[in-house]
Amino acid sequence: MKRTLVVGVDGSAESLAAADWAAREAVRRDMHVHVVHAWLWQPLAVPVVQNRGTEARRAREILEETEAGLTRRHPRLSLSAEVVPDVPVPALLRAAKDAEMLVLGTRGHGALAGFLLGSYGQQVIASAERPVVSVRARDGQPVFGGDEGEVVVGQQGGVQESAEVLGFAFEAAAARKVPLRAVRAWSPPPVYGYSPGSMWIAEQFGGLEPFEEDALDQALEPWRLKFPEVEVVAHVERGSAGQVLLSEASDAQLVVVGRRVRESGVGARIGSVAHAVLHHSACPVAVVPHH
Repeated sequence: MKRTLVVGVDGSAESLAAADWAAREAVRRDMHVHVVHAWLWQPLAVPVVQNRGTEARRAREILEETEAGLTRRHPRLSLSAEVVPDVPVPALLRAAKDAEMLVLGTRGHGALAGFLLGSYGQQVIASAERPVVSVRARDGQPVFGGDEGEVVVGQQGGVQESAEVLGFAFEAAAARKVPLRAVRAWSPPPVYGYSPGSMWIAEQFGGLEPFEEDALDQALEPWRLKFPEVEVVAHVERGSAGQVLLSEASDAQLVVVGRRVRESGVGARIGSVAHAVLHHSACPVAVVPHH
């Protein structure tokens, strides 16, 4: 049985870009694509003209149009589609529970209203148990065509903490037959800001960067052994993790980051690095949850 990739659509250019990216990825990895459109009849309390039958037909049309376009552009694609009778967040999370990944379209750079179906995309990314790939449209139109550039992954923490993130990135690079750039950013511990002598001693022994390089090499080693065909470029740089990663990913075709969920007054939130990359990367971004 083929592994499944789920993509959420709503008829927008952004969701069509996501569907096409999902189709290319599925063909590349010999996976099945399941297209999901969440629609639930919800009569409004305000005096707005609504028609349940018309809305239901439009929901089916969105799927039919998406299926037709994907089949035309990707004739070898294994494809299925369904209207899920629920509101978007639980519908998408449930559909992706046993999938390889979930793909969503993204629009804009707003802190909340920046993803497919408004803020729903951010809620899904923060709560999903599987990797979520965010795909942007260009100039309001879905981007069809080939992929160029390397895969870039942000590595943080130790070997176990970054294992799932690196595993996803290596598999993506292997499927594309492109190099993988592994990026680890670091900053001096706060104590160095108050102890010039401590910083001087550290610099006499080569500074802290060799320790960071060794940590990255240790995290990469098991994946290099598992994917010997993937060319790996290891990059360690002092600075903000989000800024360093975005700088290294300027010509990437896919950026892979880990996800840390934090609760706040407006609900679940993603980590600062994932947030920065999602909002400023021009290429698709895969957010992989830590377990």
